[in-house]
Amino acid sequence: MAMAMAGEAAMVVGTGMIGTGVLLGAASTRKVVLASADAGLRGRLKNSLAGMRWEVYEAAGGAEAMARLDEVRPEALLVDSWLPDLEVGEFAGQIRMLYPAVELMRMDGGADGKARSPRRNELLHALREAQGPVANDTAAWNAAPVAVPVVPVVTRIVESDARRSPEAGMMLPEMIGESAAMRELARLIRLVAARSTTVLIEGETGAGKEVVAKAIHRLSDRVSKPFAVLNCAAIPEALLEAELFGHTRGAFTGAVQSRTGRIEAAHGGTLFLDEIGEMPLALQAKMLRFLECGELQRVGDNETTRVDVRIIAATHQPLEKRSAEGTFRLDLYHRLAVFPVEVPALRERMEDLGLLVEHILAKMGERMPRKRLSEAAMARLREHCWPGNVRELMHVLERATILAGDAMEIGAEEIRYRRTPR
Repeated sequence: MAMAMAGEAAMVVGTGMIGTGVLLGAASTRKVVLASADAGLRGRLKNSLAGMRWEVYEAAGGAEAMARLDEVRPEALLVDSWLPDLEVGEFAGQIRMLYPAVELMRMDGGADGKARSPRRNELLHALREAQGPVANDTAAWNAAPVAVPVVPVVTRIVESDARRSPEAGMMLPEMIGESAAMRELARLIRLVAARSTTVLIEGETGAGKEVVAKAIHRLSDRVSKPFAVLNCAAIPEALLEAELFGHTRGAFTGAVQSRTGRIEAAHGGTLFLDEIGEMPLALQAKMLRFLECGELQRVGDNETTRVDVRIIAATHQPLEKRSAEGTFRLDLYHRLAVFPVEVPALRERMEDLGLLVEHILAKMGERMPRKRLSEAAMARLREHCWPGNVRELMHVLERATILAGDAMEIGAEEIRYRRTPR
């Protein structure tokens, strides 16, 4: 008996030595990520796999699954045929590229990658148990065992770490461009979207900070809830507190009725605070308290209300520098910048200029005959340093479209960056 077990152990070690290496022990951590919007299916799979000593991580969508893969480096990923935030085919292609060592298996039992888990029969068995009879019986399902044997000696294969480059990452519909900077931005958005972490978006005016905030909300599990926007620079200081936190009737002159603030109105969803650097110091203290405890107090009210809302803030100002100058609270800055995201300026990603021009002209072409740029006009665009970023590019192209009149091609003479002096 002892000799048989020793021989079996030697056989397992010998098999593992052919690969990248093995770790032997009485137990093994078998990690798997389940990506499905169906919580019931995830629950049944989790129960089945837990009984076979798998460590299970659930994800309600593709963005959350990407974050889980980054965290735990699982042996396998089980993905449903539909995800609420990502197209499954594109998602699967990216997983194959970024995580070639992970077994990628669809919930219908089909394989979607080259990697094969040494315990894929256990995964197939769990899928079979969780889903019951399958109408379209496949070879994969036929191969799944009715019962899974208990292996007395367990191994864990140590796969080589698949390094992902900053350029690698699925682009988002909102992100126009293929530069390394934009791919890294898309990667960061996907990583943080699945959480409720507070995000601080930094970047120059006109770079697209609100677009980034909307992308984070769209990929989060709060997508069905409100996305509220408040520009702190656009509201007078005297009214900003009531606008944010709400007020009761008679709280101040003109408050003829109670009103819900933007924070409370975004309950369950996301509140985007643009130009957070313009928030008055006195109000910053109240905002900090809300971020720390999740409770707000309406102006003129003694009662507090608990609100579940994710805060995404944006600024074009160097808040850390302003904190040193005493014009912005340092504690609030650190509370907002849990996950900072930098939006690159257009001049830092000029290789994306052509794609941006095509996208903007196509959008304009939805309302009027679509125009094209001459080579000379495009050359003129490339010479500009774009201090106003993408917003300036949109205005320049709209102006050029008008100046071109009935002509279908925009010439260099229509590309104007400032008013012609009289």
